[in-house]
Amino acid sequence: MILAPFYMENLLAAMLLMGLGWVVSVVRRDVTHVDALWGLGFVLIAWVTWSRTDGYAPRQALLLGLTTVWGVRLAAYMVWRSRGKGEDPRYAAWRRSNGAAFWWTSLFKVFLLQALFLWVIALALQAGMAAREPSRLGILDAIGAGLWLVGFVFESVGDWQLARFKSDPANRGRVMDRGLWRYSRHPNYFGECLLWWGVFVIGLSQVENGWSIVSPLALTLVLLKMTGVPLTEKLLIEKRPAYRRYIERTSAFIPWMPRERQPTEDPHENLD
Repeated sequence: MILAPFYMENLLAAMLLMGLGWVVSVVRRDVTHVDALWGLGFVLIAWVTWSRTDGYAPRQALLLGLTTVWGVRLAAYMVWRSRGKGEDPRYAAWRRSNGAAFWWTSLFKVFLLQALFLWVIALALQAGMAAREPSRLGILDAIGAGLWLVGFVFESVGDWQLARFKSDPANRGRVMDRGLWRYSRHPNYFGECLLWWGVFVIGLSQVENGWSIVSPLALTLVLLKMTGVPLTEKLLIEKRPAYRRYIERTSAFIPWMPRERQPTEDPHENLD
């Protein structure tokens, strides 16, 4: 398979965005803003694709709108979440482990690596926007948009519920197990995964785009096996012992009814 030139232009655009982010991180000695650039990178790719391709206009508008709404919301939330809190513990740990060389290695280990990942995940978006056929919106567009909407609700509501929980001083040190978090330990990750499967289904309206399934598969792999669930839970287990009990009764990803909590040997155990 030979990719059209605009795919490579999008990869370059994503790398330039992350490269600028790296320069800012060196000046500020803080790489946390890369999380906000993640969402904006997809928005950039969507707009570059729109300007460089002549796909079916209504489908282009649908994908452009969905991606822009998602990316801008996520970026704004990441900026709001990190304000005044210093460098994210994940990146601070990497900085300590790399020592004085982190300013340079972060270009590849943090910024350009994320540029490559977001470009791969956005392949389904690019393929869908470039598709000229079918020249009508159909059932796959509707199904994909529906999946996107459900995923967007899970991600945005999950983020809002967690932010509200953390804003209450009475919850300091406690485990969030309310709302959507009662049914999934990571409803926001589940939502992000689902909405990108929705983008893939929209692009699948042109059957030749089946190859772009690599996009949602890559995101699912990242969230379940790499920087999503495993890294997040490693940090939470270290900080909150009660999180282990939360793991025992709550689905890791796909929302499901919580399992019954088994009685402990010590009836006076503090369950937070």
